[in-house]
Amino acid sequence: MEAKTINKIAEITLLFWLMKIVATTLGETLGDFISMTLNLGYLTGIVITLIFFIAFLFYQLKTKNYKPIAFWLVIIATTTLGTEISDFIDRSLHLGYTLGSLFLLFGLLVTLFLWYKKYGNLNVSPISENKKEIYFWIAVLFSNSLGTAFGDYLSDIIGLSYLQGALITATIIILVVILHYFTKLNEVFLFWLAFVFTRPFGATFGDFLTKPITKGGLDLGTLQASIVSIIIMLFMIYFSHKKIKNEIL
Repeated sequence: MEAKTINKIAEITLLFWLMKIVATTLGETLGDFISMTLNLGYLTGIVITLIFFIAFLFYQLKTKNYKPIAFWLVIIATTTLGTEISDFIDRSLHLGYTLGSLFLLFGLLVTLFLWYKKYGNLNVSPISENKKEIYFWIAVLFSNSLGTAFGDYLSDIIGLSYLQGALITATIIILVVILHYFTKLNEVFLFWLAFVFTRPFGATFGDFLTKPITKGGLDLGTLQASIVSIIIMLFMIYFSHKKIKNEIL
């Protein structure tokens, strides 16, 4: 019997992208809840979310194969931390979303370059060794921070409503799907393109849910929106665990 390839990263399926979008929406609303609703500030928010990111990452790195709860806790931590980092760069350091987006894009490209230089590829399947996985998580953190900054760039700099920003990023994601199925473009490139743009979609959609009606939002509140996203995320994580258990049986 052929040995099953060990992979600590979630299988890239439709469920993966749905969970990524919910996780990014949760990261936006939860990040805003910590820094703005609780009025703790962006620097304190970074410290709090960084602690959770390190703890969840340590848990993920200790796993021997893909465990949905471990993997998606780190994804959620990167989206929440990414929200704090992006807002800190713009609102505390006053660099603006344009410069902030360029800075984060540079960090992502450098990470991917170093990853490629060491391993000769940027494949996320399979990833089984911790050193390669650390490159993956650094790239994820940069991409989620970049996605947050770009989402805010669409609304604050270009002047789009939150719903318009969500629709534009959703259109880009759909275009990537079309390119995946009907062209021969590099799949790794398309993966990272989709991975980056699912973040601003989640960010703008999260803002659409929580921002005041006068600013184009639904004013549902960061806590309420976060709770709904957590419930949906927990259901999908449970479904993922059950799916893996059935495959083993």
